[in-house]
Amino acid sequence: MSNTVPVSAHQAGLVVLTRQQVVAWRNAVFVLFGLSGVAMASWVSRTPSIRDALGASTFQMGLIVFGLAVGSIVGLTTSSTVLARIGSAATIKWSVIVSGAGLAVTGVGATLAMASVVIIGLAFFGLGVGMCDVSMNVEGAANERQLGRTVMPLFHAMFSGGTIVGAALGAGAEYLGISIAVHLGAIGIAMIATVLVAVRFLQPDPAAAAVAAEDAAANQKIVDDGGSAKSGWRSRMAIWRDRRTLLIGLIVLGMAFAEGSANDWLALAMVDGHGVDNATGALIFGLFVTAMTIGRIAGVYVLDKFGRVPVLRVSAALAGVGLVIVIFAPMAWLACVGVVLWGLGSALGFPVGMSAAADDPRNAAARVSAVATIGYVAFLVGPPLVGFVGEHVGLLNALLMVLALVAIAGIVSPAARKPADLATGEPAVSDRPRA
Repeated sequence: MSNTVPVSAHQAGLVVLTRQQVVAWRNAVFVLFGLSGVAMASWVSRTPSIRDALGASTFQMGLIVFGLAVGSIVGLTTSSTVLARIGSAATIKWSVIVSGAGLAVTGVGATLAMASVVIIGLAFFGLGVGMCDVSMNVEGAANERQLGRTVMPLFHAMFSGGTIVGAALGAGAEYLGISIAVHLGAIGIAMIATVLVAVRFLQPDPAAAAVAAEDAAANQKIVDDGGSAKSGWRSRMAIWRDRRTLLIGLIVLGMAFAEGSANDWLALAMVDGHGVDNATGALIFGLFVTAMTIGRIAGVYVLDKFGRVPVLRVSAALAGVGLVIVIFAPMAWLACVGVVLWGLGSALGFPVGMSAAADDPRNAAARVSAVATIGYVAFLVGPPLVGFVGEHVGLLNALLMVLALVAIAGIVSPAARKPADLATGEPAVSDRPRA
């Protein structure tokens, strides 16, 4: 008796994965997301020490961190081309190797008080992180398709868990007086060792392989008929003119802006705007992170039960109500209620946007790259913009910009609906191992 379930037509003739293979694949993606969180938090947790070691002013530190931003943008924008050439598993492996090496170089540069070395290390770290971010989301979306249920929010929750581990390791390194070079070097080596094991459990996406074969056959027919084959690079760039891509990008932009602004300004906004002390401000930020993590874990259930569009609309509404409460609440305890709603509402926009961008395996890498780039622009540009406006009107009032973008994300949420021609595809998963 056959141990496989029927597959959609475009998957016919391809090897069907066993349930054990797909679960191992899923677990490997969990590890990769967690690893990315550990890496990012390891850098962030040592920035005060790096600043002190370099003797850098706030302005100079901003220029140093600009190396990370440039590397990230280059990694994001070139990721679809690299993915098309060498595949997601190889891209993940090499991007983590580059980011791990960059993190180690950053630690050495800081310990030697050489700002130029730190900038170079951060540029390579950002390059690897940006490229890995797109690759992980493409890989996670492919695994989600094969499992036949929502898991992307859990992948992003694992990233959040990784940041907690990375921050704890950074705090421990500070407490024990471990040098920046030893700490970041050890994290970099651990990243490389872990990815070399994890990528062995990744699987080729049957749907992507099928459409690639279809495209190759179509291109060959064009050539046989005397025409010119389609340019893969042009097809990937054309995704930026696609209406659905841009609308999904708006969803991610609004929700990433909400998350990034909270990361950078929530604690200070509570201190300056609601009169709490510094320790309480830090605790309130922890409340936001906790609410967002819970929202991502619970999102797996609510997305499968209600679908993307209703969940995104409710998420935008929760984040919007939470922001209004935080901005206008007359009492700090009431603002804390708003912080919880803000965190819950911000939880699912980015992971759902990544899933929606990767719906069609034909252009998943290019669309995820474009949407992720838009999201990273929000993370990189949004917080400084809030700070600039807040300097003139106050941080709480500056958060009205975040409220406006969250409202736009809610309005365009129907763009995340799975296209009708892809909604009935069945996962290529076997319930039992092959004999």
